[in-house]
Amino acid sequence: MLENDIYKSTLKEIREKSPLVHNITNYVVMNNTANALLAVGASPVMAHATEEVEDIATISSAVVVNMGTLSPKWVEAMEMAMKKANELNKPIVFDPVGVGASTYRTDTALKLVERYRPSVIRGNASEIMALAQISNDTKGVDSTVGSDIALHAAQELSKKLNNTVVISGATDYIVTNEKVEKVTSGSPIMAKVTGMGCTATSIIGACIAVDADHHKASLSAMEIMGQAGNIAEKKSEGPGSFQMNFIDALHQI
Repeated sequence: MLENDIYKSTLKEIREKSPLVHNITNYVVMNNTANALLAVGASPVMAHATEEVEDIATISSAVVVNMGTLSPKWVEAMEMAMKKANELNKPIVFDPVGVGASTYRTDTALKLVERYRPSVIRGNASEIMALAQISNDTKGVDSTVGSDIALHAAQELSKKLNNTVVISGATDYIVTNEKVEKVTSGSPIMAKVTGMGCTATSIIGACIAVDADHHKASLSAMEIMGQAGNIAEKKSEGPGSFQMNFIDALHQI
């Protein structure tokens, strides 16, 4: 588990610098992820219009691409933002939501990863295995296997792309080539609240916006998520109250 002072120092930097994090994300989680970023001290912008994504990527400290609700126009916007981020050497976090569930979704994810080489990829075990083309056994945003089962796939993906891969689950794994670390904090209720994985992806965006060590930044982000989950669980009666208490916990942590 990550030492507390490390993730706290990352949080301190986020709150001091308030980095602008550009999110091209899905309709389901926009409100959740924007509030989560505000709660940790970052500045979210949720922009997906092709007419402005290059401008927004230019002024942002990190770009987060989440393919939860795909459409051709949104894919075009994702490509434009990721290309601009590459040109400006800005970090990209990619969330391959539901990859493996449809041909369109899988082809889109593989194209984006191959062309634009995101700095960090975060997904559940099924998504990471599908993205590594080791398995296509997925039922959408829910993983059908434990996070540890995807470790080999994550390592292969990380080596191929020379980046960091995060597998989220009951235990979160942060993988950079041969380097593997895990985070075991968090609450089982998190699996009952939509958008928790997407929120983790955006929090990684805030962390890599202030820390060029993408492995450490990803580790900090998953520990922030886990610690906030622990705090929220103690105050919650179920998924509804947990969602509210989780945002409060991110603010208070």
